[in-house]
Amino acid sequence: MHRSVADTYAHDWSVRGTGAPLRIQGRHFVDAFGRVCGLRGVNLAGSTKAPANDNHDAFPADAESVTFVGRPFPLEEAPEHFARLRRWGLTFIRFLVTWEAIEHAGPGIYDLEYLSYVRKLLSMLPEYGLTAFVSIHQDVWSRYSGGSGAPAWTLELAGFDLNALEETGAAWLLGMKGGGHEEEERGVWPTGYTKLAAATMSTLFWAGDTFAPKVKVKDQNGELVPIQQFLQNAYLAMSELLVRTVGDLKATAFESFQLGAGHPTSVGVWTRSFPMPTRRTSSAVLNPHGKSVWHPNGPSRGQCIWEMHDVWGWDKNHNEGVVLRENYFINSPATGKKVDWYTDFYFPFLGKWTERVRGASAPEKIIFVEAIPNEFCPGSWTPEHRVPNMVYAPHWYDLNALFAKAFGEFTINVQGLSRGMFLLKAFYWGQGGARDNFSLQIKNIVDHAYAALGEKPVVIGECGIPMDMNKKEAFVTEDFTWQTRMMDAMITGLERSLVGFTLWTYNPSNTDLTGDDWNGENFSWFSRKRALPPSLLYYDQDAPSLDNGGRILPAVVRPYPAKTAGIPRKFEYEMNTGAFVFEWDNAAKGSSIRALETEIFLPSMLTSGRKVVVEGLGAEDTYVHDAQRQTLFIVAKDTSPGRTHRVTVSVYPPLVPMFKINDFRSDFGPRIAALLGLIIGIIVFLLAMAHGPKA
Repeated sequence: MHRSVADTYAHDWSVRGTGAPLRIQGRHFVDAFGRVCGLRGVNLAGSTKAPANDNHDAFPADAESVTFVGRPFPLEEAPEHFARLRRWGLTFIRFLVTWEAIEHAGPGIYDLEYLSYVRKLLSMLPEYGLTAFVSIHQDVWSRYSGGSGAPAWTLELAGFDLNALEETGAAWLLGMKGGGHEEEERGVWPTGYTKLAAATMSTLFWAGDTFAPKVKVKDQNGELVPIQQFLQNAYLAMSELLVRTVGDLKATAFESFQLGAGHPTSVGVWTRSFPMPTRRTSSAVLNPHGKSVWHPNGPSRGQCIWEMHDVWGWDKNHNEGVVLRENYFINSPATGKKVDWYTDFYFPFLGKWTERVRGASAPEKIIFVEAIPNEFCPGSWTPEHRVPNMVYAPHWYDLNALFAKAFGEFTINVQGLSRGMFLLKAFYWGQGGARDNFSLQIKNIVDHAYAALGEKPVVIGECGIPMDMNKKEAFVTEDFTWQTRMMDAMITGLERSLVGFTLWTYNPSNTDLTGDDWNGENFSWFSRKRALPPSLLYYDQDAPSLDNGGRILPAVVRPYPAKTAGIPRKFEYEMNTGAFVFEWDNAAKGSSIRALETEIFLPSMLTSGRKVVVEGLGAEDTYVHDAQRQTLFIVAKDTSPGRTHRVTVSVYPPLVPMFKINDFRSDFGPRIAALLGLIIGIIVFLLAMAHGPKA
């Protein structure tokens, strides 16, 4: 039996607490003792999308001289943040870096100071029981096309004029200049995926050989090469350097990422409406001065890349653009065969990327991969396309709340509606309804992953809620009840599916006014502006001073089974009472489990000043609650294969409920019943009057 030593705890993912680096066994992570590990943590951090010396007013100038040293926070602040995450039980880190952070100065010119900073920061994780997987993050290709990720020189390589991107409508850049907070700007940034700059760059990177074979650029030897080859080789080299910098650290795994020709153009203006379809309500003329986004010194000599490939042309007689090859991006121009992004482009590159990463670190390195955010895992991800030691790490967000920045009693299953669900079936009411709604959506994501990939671990790599929902009213009232309810509904759904997750996001630089300072997003439920100064903090796990600066913590900081001596089957936590139920089965005969001790994270925030009540264990089973280590240790003596154990844990006195768990039946059931009773009574009365005895 493995016995915990004094300085380990349930949520300790250092080798000290797990006996060896975590490994994959079927759909589970297991430690050296064969125990199934439940991983919870955060994305660290949204601030890494932009440089430390970001200048909204000067953007996009000075692209080569930016620095990301100090993102997500300076090294001297790390003990404060790591201690806080340990206290909250969020010790599994999705650590974000960007291609731009490493190679912003030009092709092959790497920021070694930044890489040194990253290594020093990650080296500190084990001291606080944290572990991490490094994610090379990307949205909408690049900051210079309205997102984050790739450096500016990639767009210039393709011939884009950075100073013309916004005027020509090739990119929406207001969110890079501090915008995105006004109502009319809300949720606009994802439209950048379909704008010329990001759409072109993504196509050139993934499928330039197929769709843009005429675009050639000079490599480091001065030889002309296809732009896809240049971009992918640069990305692979950057990834390899990153891995060589931090890949020997035991606490790291890796995750791979993912109007402009000079003519004034009238485009449709669309008005958002939900649940009815978004509708076109007017039109507007973009690029009225006829500026070209294509630089004359680029590989296309100032011509639109897609005009060069005869996808479209300009009709001089009618003074308008004409589509010449309508299905150009559906079928391969060379073969006529229908293309599939996953099998033709993504899977082959993933194989190359994995080979480079493993070659620079270790063959057993765990690789986190994902599909298109919020989409189901593709059925085409068959065994020949999978990489060894692979973890599936999809995103899930409630898309309606995400883009509306609103949450209330009424929620909608957007996932179901987009796949043909009957409209009324997609509507949910109350907190109970929101929990069921989110649980179903998350379950669908997880179940489709298992169906497509088999017994592979699933970790939800991104999930979160907008803190500035409901017109930012909580920043005025300090009442974050709706944010608390939405976070609770989301994590309840994750718990019901028994999957690990990393919340978006823990961002110390978040403020009420600027949010996460990227495209108007405001997802961080922690703000250092609201926290105590470091001089007033101490960093032990039972230090409540670390909680200052946190919001909606009762919904975020929850008990969970961290290390289970068996197979978890069910976990249900009710944040309004502080009680939970956990069920697990003994492993099958011949399993690798070498420990009897199950370790449950039991937050000090929940138990401080209260008695912990443990019920349901067998007569010979034992438990110990260590408040300082925030851990409930349970030893179940019956080890017969398949035996089910069930424990109920509560606190006394119970918590004061923060909100009511309501649903349609509880809120409207009695009224509907009364109304039906009245209607039936009236009908009976009328029938009696019609058929009663006559005088």
